[in-house]
Amino acid sequence: MQLLKNYKETITLLLAIVIGGIAGVIYGQDSSVVKPFGDLFLNLMFMIIVPLVFFSVSSAIANIGEMKRLGKILGAIVLVFSVTAIISAVLGYIGIRIYNPLKGVDTSAIMNIMADKDSDQSTEELSFLDQLVKTFTVSDFPMLFSKSNMLQLIVFSILFGLATAMAGEKGKPVANLLASGSAIMMNVVKVVMYYAPIGLGCYFATIVGELGPQILNGYVRVFVLYLALSVFYYFGFFTLYAFFAGGKEGVRVFWKNAITPSITAIATCSSAACIPVNLAAVKKMGVPQDIAETVIPLGANTHKDGSVFGGVCKIVFLFLLFGKDMTSFTSVLSIIGVAFLVGAVMGAIPSGGMIGEMLILSVFGFPPEVLPIIAIISTIIDIPATLLNSTGNTVCGMMVSRLIEGKDWLSQRAGKLKERIG
Repeated sequence: MQLLKNYKETITLLLAIVIGGIAGVIYGQDSSVVKPFGDLFLNLMFMIIVPLVFFSVSSAIANIGEMKRLGKILGAIVLVFSVTAIISAVLGYIGIRIYNPLKGVDTSAIMNIMADKDSDQSTEELSFLDQLVKTFTVSDFPMLFSKSNMLQLIVFSILFGLATAMAGEKGKPVANLLASGSAIMMNVVKVVMYYAPIGLGCYFATIVGELGPQILNGYVRVFVLYLALSVFYYFGFFTLYAFFAGGKEGVRVFWKNAITPSITAIATCSSAACIPVNLAAVKKMGVPQDIAETVIPLGANTHKDGSVFGGVCKIVFLFLLFGKDMTSFTSVLSIIGVAFLVGAVMGAIPSGGMIGEMLILSVFGFPPEVLPIIAIISTIIDIPATLLNSTGNTVCGMMVSRLIEGKDWLSQRAGKLKERIG
């Protein structure tokens, strides 16, 4: 019963998507009759995305003043989290280049949607620096309040949050206001998500009706690819990370204590729910208490290698769907960079998954109407993503210990433990 409770929302969304897919296969183009119900869900999400991003990001930045005390530990954590996230992004890109999830799928219908969108917009050639300026800033403040300028809004929200934190006591009322606004917007999201099964089900029925049942095969192939990447990363790279942290003994200690956190992650599907179990595990691995109690809570929010894999899958899925080139050097860097942001940075923000998906659409110029297409990917990869996100924090705790206390940290900790027992 507890397992069903933990997966209630995921199961409900999956059932809605399955029912919508079946309806799309059966009724084909006629399934467009339910499109308004899907559009209603999309419009509700678009209505709340701007205030959600502003309050969530600004609040998260404005209330991190106490983290200044972490010093050297925090620096090591940032380094370890960043390196593992980049490795995940590169590995995910290589995997999806080898195994095309949309092989055999006729994407002409969805490309027509993109063509219609492009025809309404004037195109202009921009230099690299001009494009960079346009990507991160807007020319007028009101333009921030558009779902098409998501990255620019995030930049402004970060600056606003930093300025609030820098104001100290004078900024406390604003910081409290931002925290309250973030909590309120999360409740708004919660209310809207009650309608999600109906909205996503209807939208998916329309998509399948327009593109045909072969799109279902695309999702199956995405899940198979993600599962293969997860198994490879879990056993292969976690072992490499443990070896870097403590040599052969590090590998032995890690796998001796990693099973319980892994099972908990699969059973709860929540990184936050795994924090107590992960704390107990890393302490058994010999990670010092101050490092353990910093890495694990911080990692639950900001270290999400599984979400980085998911970000790559979502971006490349859309690239393939719309027939965009993803082989150029610029495209590769963009895919890896945005996937890093989506998985490693957006994870620190409440409802960061949805914000990350909007960021993908905004940066690469995909029409906002395709948001549910990648939202479905989030649902089907949820379990293996949580496994990588959560259990990865334990081996990161070992690597941070290696950077802070030196290469012999594990043997020194074992020696101290024997002395205490003796």
